[in-house]
Amino acid sequence: MTRSVESPFSRLDEGDDAVFYARDRFVSHLDSRALIVLERLVGALLVEERPSVLDLMASWDSHIPPSVRPSRLAGIGLNPRELARNPLLTERHLLDLNRTPALPFEDDSFDAVLNCLSVDYLTRPEEIFRETARVLKPGGLFLVAFSNRYFPSKAVRVWRESSEEERIDYVRGLFASCPDFLEPAAFLARGLPRPARDRYAGLLESSDPVCALYAEKRGGTAGRERPRPESVVFDGPTAEEIRRRAGDAAASLTCPHCGHRLSRWAVPQTPFTEWDAEFLYICFNDACPYFARGWTTMARQGNRTCSYRFLLDPRNGSWMAIPVPSPSALRESIVPDEQPSRP
Repeated sequence: MTRSVESPFSRLDEGDDAVFYARDRFVSHLDSRALIVLERLVGALLVEERPSVLDLMASWDSHIPPSVRPSRLAGIGLNPRELARNPLLTERHLLDLNRTPALPFEDDSFDAVLNCLSVDYLTRPEEIFRETARVLKPGGLFLVAFSNRYFPSKAVRVWRESSEEERIDYVRGLFASCPDFLEPAAFLARGLPRPARDRYAGLLESSDPVCALYAEKRGGTAGRERPRPESVVFDGPTAEEIRRRAGDAAASLTCPHCGHRLSRWAVPQTPFTEWDAEFLYICFNDACPYFARGWTTMARQGNRTCSYRFLLDPRNGSWMAIPVPSPSALRESIVPDEQPSRP
C-alpha cells in the first residue's frame, strides 16, 4: 500500500512487514530492570484468577509473571519461530495487523489484551483499538506499554517525531477514539538505576523508561477496581512502618522509604528559597520506592515531567517531598556529610 510521506502513519520503510519481521530477533527490547518493571505491571493489573489473555503483536516473551496462570493465551505475531519459542502461548496466529486490522476472535472473548512495546508500529491504530474493545469482555483490560526504544524504520512518523510526553498523549488519544473504553490511567517508571551488568551501564544514566496506559471496557461489574500498579511494582515498607521510620529519620539520617543513607544537601541561596536552613538532607537513591512511584503520582496530578524525593530538616525532624525533573536534579548541591548541629 502506497502511503503519503505527509501521513502521520508513514514509515521510513514501507516495505512488506512480513519480510522485515521474518528475521528472528530473540533479544530483549528493554534492559533487565525495565523488563522486571513491565512484568510486575502486567501481574499487578491481571487480577482475574485464570484470565483469558490476548497478546497483541506477540513475540517470544509475553511479559506475564509466573504468578499469573492464564486459562488461555492467544498470540498474534509475524514471526512463526518467535511465537513457537513463547512457552506460555496456548494458540498462535500469524497476522499482519497493518494489512488486515481485524482480530480473528469472537466478541467478548478475552479478560485482557496486552500490547507491549509495539503500539509505535501500528499504521491503523484506531481500527485496532476498536477491534480490541470488540473482543474484550465487559470490564476487560487493555494495557498498552511502551518505552523509548524501537525500530526507527518501522515506527510511524507521529511516534518518531514525538517526545516521550507527547507519546503518552498520542496513546491516550487512541483510547479516546474508541468510546467503548473508560478513561485510561497512566503508569510511569523512570530514573531507576541502570543494571550494573547491562551493556549500556556507564553510558546511560538510567534504566529504560516504562510507560503504560490502561483502561477497561465499559460495562464491567460496578464497584470493582483494579489496584494501582505502582504500589505493587515498587515494593516498600507499610505506611505504618514509614511513619515510624520517619519519626527516627533525624537521628538515623536514613530514608524511611528505602533505608538508604540521606545525603547532606546545601540549600541554594536564591531569592526564591523558602528554607532558613543552610543544609538539609535528601534521599538520592534512584531505587527508592518513594522516588520510583513519584512519576506516576505526579502524572495523575497533571505533571508528567517530575517525580519527587524525600527531604528532611534534621533540626526538627520535619520532612516533605521535593520535586525533581530528572534523576540527576539537585545532585550538584550534595556536600560531604557531617553530623548536623543540634538546636
